[in-house]
Amino acid sequence: MSELTYLEAISDALRLEMRTDPSVVLMGEDVAGFGGAFKVTSGFLNEFGEDRVIDTPISEEAIVGTAVGMGISGLRPVCEFQFADFVACGFDQLVNVAGKLHYRLGLAAPITIRLPTGGGFAGGPFHSQNPEAWLMHAPGIKVVAPSSPADAKGLLTSAIRDPNPVVFCEHKHLYRRTKGPVEEESYATPFTARRVRQGDDLAIFTYGAMVEAATEAVESLEGASIEILDLRSLVPLDVDAIVETAGRCSKVLIVDEANGTCAAGAQVASLIAEHCFEQLDGPIRRIAAPDVPIPFSPPLEAAVLPGVERIREAARDLLDY
Repeated sequence: MSELTYLEAISDALRLEMRTDPSVVLMGEDVAGFGGAFKVTSGFLNEFGEDRVIDTPISEEAIVGTAVGMGISGLRPVCEFQFADFVACGFDQLVNVAGKLHYRLGLAAPITIRLPTGGGFAGGPFHSQNPEAWLMHAPGIKVVAPSSPADAKGLLTSAIRDPNPVVFCEHKHLYRRTKGPVEEESYATPFTARRVRQGDDLAIFTYGAMVEAATEAVESLEGASIEILDLRSLVPLDVDAIVETAGRCSKVLIVDEANGTCAAGAQVASLIAEHCFEQLDGPIRRIAAPDVPIPFSPPLEAAVLPGVERIREAARDLLDY
């Protein structure tokens, strides 16, 4: 085991897959000589060469389109977008081409799109979004969002090896502030949920950076048995784990950093309402960002994004219901 940051774990997964599988190719804006916007790929150019670590033009549409061609030709391209917000620029190639390729032509498109997501660092409205719900709506695309270094490595390995297009949502706020034990060898983590904390009185469903926030929020709630389920995979959703947890705990709090309308938490709430209605002892409570652009101002950003205090108060209210 090694102690790695979230960022180091992502870099480690990429490096190990590129060492063991020569079909894995890395591409994106400034990923080669510069090492990527967040230095995830620092040193990769020297180790793997310019044929496998490729700087691209500033065009997300071109990046995804090229990756699709590579994928159907036998390669496994991993594309880095500098910020998740810019996935909108590559939407046509990702949603209408990559996601539908198997359905239309029976061809695999083993491409991975790495999206640095989320706020919490005063990045403003063009560098702080959580666009995973857009992609959950697109057939043929898998969407994962790890919350820990161990899961970041294992889920990225699974994404690269998967024959389908996978969008890998890596939260920028976790890059250097979250650290944990990670196995040194290569391993693949399944696209299923993970129980972070065992409990019986209340279940919190969340993913990404909100797992850490939820964990901190419930630590001070003495006398309460609270479970936290890290969804990890948004497409496919681990329906069995969601239903089992909600039915056993009876009270449900769902936390989304993304805008609340049609977010991942809405789908979780729908599943729980459908399958666990008779087991619930209170209303399904959701916390999410309001449907506004993320502000530049740190105090305004903090007011918009879900945080520890909002989660703690919501949990208290549900426990007292």
